[in-house]
Amino acid sequence: MSPPLKLWVAGARPRTLPAAVVPVAVGTAVGYISSGRLVISTHQTSAACHAALCSNFDRRLSWLNALLALLVALGIQVGTNYVNDYADGVRGTDEHRVGPVRLVAGGLATVRQVKLAALVSFGVAGLAGLALAARVSWWLVPLGLVCGIAGWAYTGGPKPYGYLGFGELFVFVFFGLVATAGSAYVQHAGFVVSFGGHLYSYTYGWAFALSAGVPVGLLAAALLEANNLRDIDTDVEAGKKTLAVRMGRRNAGVLYTVTLLAAALSVLILDNYRAWSLIALLAAPLAIQPVRLALGDRSGRELLPMLGTTARLQIAAGALLTVGLLL
Repeated sequence: MSPPLKLWVAGARPRTLPAAVVPVAVGTAVGYISSGRLVISTHQTSAACHAALCSNFDRRLSWLNALLALLVALGIQVGTNYVNDYADGVRGTDEHRVGPVRLVAGGLATVRQVKLAALVSFGVAGLAGLALAARVSWWLVPLGLVCGIAGWAYTGGPKPYGYLGFGELFVFVFFGLVATAGSAYVQHAGFVVSFGGHLYSYTYGWAFALSAGVPVGLLAAALLEANNLRDIDTDVEAGKKTLAVRMGRRNAGVLYTVTLLAAALSVLILDNYRAWSLIALLAAPLAIQPVRLALGDRSGRELLPMLGTTARLQIAAGALLTVGLLL
């Protein structure tokens, strides 16, 4: 018998989903801002012709592309969470977990059921990605495959890199740089247009999109660090060598704090592109409670609030950054 829906939702770990939503929101805002900018002309033309051409390039937003990008990100995130659940359940390393519900280790679902749920999640991401590639560019297909493989290999396979200390790097790259820049790109793919016998083309502003992805990725990494900081004791017993385990309780807490500080500082870089992006710093007070926990001496269950407060910080900062980019 399959577990009830509420257990599947809990097994998907909703508190981690901001890591998928925030980069799509921020990236979509970046893509919208960039969509009305003519950056390269292949021929010289008169000022009047140039003005007429530019008047035809109003900023555009594709809600369908944004929705498809969100489905890709959520599918990979949920699929990764289910892979983590079934892989650790098979290894027997989740029996004394203090975090969110575990379907396999808790005897709430079979390995086959959770593995199927993971495949369905990645399948949804794949279908959405194919539709997005058909609308934008087929080079998104190999990129999507890399993202899916990275999500599976995080805790799946014989040597999961998430338990070798590389989880934070994966999250920063894929749920920060790649997801944000990719969400921007599908709003503003390069194209060529003919006007008055001349050819003009747009190019994609990679620097802007990747800069926006830095604070997004750092906040996502902080979410993982909060999770791993809480699980240090049980991960040591299970032989999981996460970055938090390798660094130890005190240094892992310092790393979490430095990551949040770096996220705040990286927002300042965006001032070069959009001054109002600095309003994202208004979310800083939400970091006070989790930072106190990180720098304190609590461990295990006493650190359970860190994941929730970090998720709220990520949502607030992401929402403010999105609004600030659009102002």
